[in-house]
Amino acid sequence: MKLEQVIKHFVTITKHKLTVMDLCFKVGMVEQAFLHDLSKYSPEEFIPGVKYYQGNKSPNAAEKLENGFSKAWLHHKGRNKHHFEYWIDYSINYDEGLIGMKMPLKYVLEMVCDRIAASMVYSGKDYNSAIPWEYYSKREGQVIHLHPETKLLLEKLLIINRDKGLKKTLAYMRWLYKHPYLYDDRVYKG
Repeated sequence: MKLEQVIKHFVTITKHKLTVMDLCFKVGMVEQAFLHDLSKYSPEEFIPGVKYYQGNKSPNAAEKLENGFSKAWLHHKGRNKHHFEYWIDYSINYDEGLIGMKMPLKYVLEMVCDRIAASMVYSGKDYNSAIPWEYYSKREGQVIHLHPETKLLLEKLLIINRDKGLKKTLAYMRWLYKHPYLYDDRVYKG
């Protein structure tokens, strides 16, 4: 492992974490800010992150290309509730197969902060408010196991960010965070 790559990866994930923290603080989510992505510093994620470091996108993609899967990503999504993949489970109706469970509001909001921050960090000076939506919408047509209400809120927030900018998006997210009953009527409270 080259020291230069260790430093670059550490700087990238720390910049991302600090950007998410800033966004979460602006929404009022102090706990989410501090806990966000701590697993990226674990050996299971940090070592592959260094090995597959690219600088302009997640190292998980390069690990998937080489191995057919990313062990670091499997570790990450299983420990971080702001990823919708954490919330995929079998339906109680056995014929439906895998479905997305409705995510608690705080994790949906953290997911939006995460997507915006990742776009900012990886795009650098080329960042604009449309990039998080463009990245998300590239997967249109793929099977994504998102609960319909979670999907609706995620898309709404990304579109507000695209069309009205970050300041308006964060203001709406802060308002929604203070009024969770508008979203959290039937959701796991974990």
